[in-house]
Amino acid sequence: MMPSPTRSPALASEPDPSRRNNLALLTSLIHHNGLLSRAQLTKQTGLNRSTVGTLIGQLVDLEVVYEAAPSGEAQVGRPSPIVHPRPSIAALAVNPEIDAVTIGLVGLGGKVQKKIRFETERIPTAKEAVNIAAAVIAGMRSELDAAYRITGVGIAVPGLVNLEDGVVRHAPHLGWLNEPVASMLSEATGYPCHAANDASLGAEGELLFGAGAGQRNLIYLNGGASGIGSGIIAGGALLRGASGYAGELGHTFVRTSGKPCHCGATGCLETEVSQSSLFELAGLGGGDASQLEAALSGNLSAAAAAEVSRQLEYLGIALRNVVNTFNPESIVLGGFLGVLHSLSPGTLEAFIESQAMDGPAGEVKIHRASLGSDLMMIGAAELAFTQFLADPAGTLSALPMNKVDYVHAILPS
Repeated sequence: MMPSPTRSPALASEPDPSRRNNLALLTSLIHHNGLLSRAQLTKQTGLNRSTVGTLIGQLVDLEVVYEAAPSGEAQVGRPSPIVHPRPSIAALAVNPEIDAVTIGLVGLGGKVQKKIRFETERIPTAKEAVNIAAAVIAGMRSELDAAYRITGVGIAVPGLVNLEDGVVRHAPHLGWLNEPVASMLSEATGYPCHAANDASLGAEGELLFGAGAGQRNLIYLNGGASGIGSGIIAGGALLRGASGYAGELGHTFVRTSGKPCHCGATGCLETEVSQSSLFELAGLGGGDASQLEAALSGNLSAAAAAEVSRQLEYLGIALRNVVNTFNPESIVLGGFLGVLHSLSPGTLEAFIESQAMDGPAGEVKIHRASLGSDLMMIGAAELAFTQFLADPAGTLSALPMNKVDYVHAILPS
């Protein structure tokens, strides 16, 4: 159990609500953009230069950001300093799957600094997944205490999760039912923990840091060992539904004579489009999407080519429904769905063009997820950064200071 944090007077919460809100605004912009100059921050916030300078000074004092001279070509006049996020402000991320539990460390700015994939011989129970994550975090603890200020833990679960209390209502592939994983892991580690659906977090990750950056209407579909999940971004916000369960596009109906699904229906997308058959044809006993792609790239066998074509047809049917229903700017495919798309470029686009309604079909672009295998770590970490981004000074005031200033060792002098 983590000892009670000591409060530092130097990190007292900003009492002025407007100042606190402006500090949160700048912190979020720097976190989501990585590098911004003072001039860019002034333009994007609409605040005057003096106010922006004062706020940046406070963030520097809080060791949330640091400033450096711009690199590259010489500029006319006095160059505007570049504001960088400090990676020593970090969040932990956990992603349980049917064959592994992955734990990551993600710094401010959305960069994955460490990732550990702990493979399991069987599907882990909720208690086992929590114990694995807690043990890995315990092994990292001396480094975390010395070099980082951890804002919390985000858990990306392939199932229905109540965002308010972090209870996994139903994760069918994992066999979890009404499991309070957020409170279990918080008790085991001492960190504040939050849980949400993995695909919803993936959608937010791609929207903020990846292929969907700058867009307001996006559909993300992820294919993994636990089936197909999705997240829907509408008007720039994640569509959650009444209880946070929106986006189960893996259970879109795609085949009349389809296989029975664990949800009780037949012909669901994830019963017709699955990772396991592709792994079998690739001669692999398991692994992740990158291993599958490496095995299938090049000359596909006739059987593998036929299976890829079959799965793309059913995926196309689901995407046609998505395009007609949501009119997205982009569809982003992650996991093995991204591999399918890359194995037959243009196939899904041609299907959408011929089968979906002309207006929406002509507007949508299909992309592969750009964050790759780091996506779930980045998405889960964003969940743990939420409170910090809303009130940087107040959140940090409750965290213990680093014993060693790790960041000074990696920043330019």
